[in-house]
Amino acid sequence: MSLTNCRYYEEKYPEVDSFVMVNVKQIAEMGAYVKLLEYDNIDGMILLSELSRRRIRSIQKLIRIGRNEVVVVLRVDKEKGYIDLSKRRVSPEDVIKCEERYNKSKLVHSIMRHIAEKTQTPLETLYQSIGWPLNRKYGNSYDAFKLSITNPDVWNHVTFPNQMAKDELLQYVSKKLTPHPTKVRADVEVTCFGYEGIDAVKDALRAAEANNTPETQVKVKLVSPPLYVLTSQCLDKSMGITNLEEAIKNIEAKIKASGGGCVVKMAPKAVTEHDDAELQALMEKRERENMEVSGDESVSESDEGVPE
Repeated sequence: MSLTNCRYYEEKYPEVDSFVMVNVKQIAEMGAYVKLLEYDNIDGMILLSELSRRRIRSIQKLIRIGRNEVVVVLRVDKEKGYIDLSKRRVSPEDVIKCEERYNKSKLVHSIMRHIAEKTQTPLETLYQSIGWPLNRKYGNSYDAFKLSITNPDVWNHVTFPNQMAKDELLQYVSKKLTPHPTKVRADVEVTCFGYEGIDAVKDALRAAEANNTPETQVKVKLVSPPLYVLTSQCLDKSMGITNLEEAIKNIEAKIKASGGGCVVKMAPKAVTEHDDAELQALMEKRERENMEVSGDESVSESDEGVPE
């Protein structure tokens, strides 16, 4: 048994009509020779007639050496090791489903290879005792690994080949698959030109943070009046968006009661580090502009920023 080579799934060959991920190795007159990535790189062939529904003018435009492709299995000759495949019978929906499964299985494979190398346990032994039983129980070991972070009972369905493999796998899965918080952001303009305008804006923005709990925190930052940024961090993106939507409703209700208004400039959405950097640059730019205004010795309350 090899320490680092093994197929992803229990079956040595794919089923007819199943979708598989292949890598194109060679293009010939008859078609394209490929390796089945999920089945330990066994050989397959996409016949020329199975490359496209349209008349083929240039095979290079349809398929390229080195590229991964989603194909469907037409025939499997286990004795001779021939596997005939089709690209033209694959729909865009089939591609999405296959890529999703392949990406999950590939991640599991990288974890299993790490454990094999670290513990000097043959890769197939790890699959036989851990990966394939979890595939049978949960559909894909990846889903089982993720579930195990909050539900350790998942491991009751496997028999580890040794204690070292168990310890290494549990530690590695926890490190690799523990979800990271998602940052969600919304931009709002809050104004009130009444007698108590400044205090009304402050009260309205405090209302955004009124329902904060240790698990869900909404924070308000000033960009420059009247533009404010609301942010929230949580593991569930949809929950973070809901939290900000509620916070905006609270701001609207409070400021309208004081005769003011709230305009959503950017609806709640998940943001990247790039978005954060852009926001920071904008805030610094506005700050410089404020400092450059001549005669601004006394700063008005509305410029002070986030409500106390």
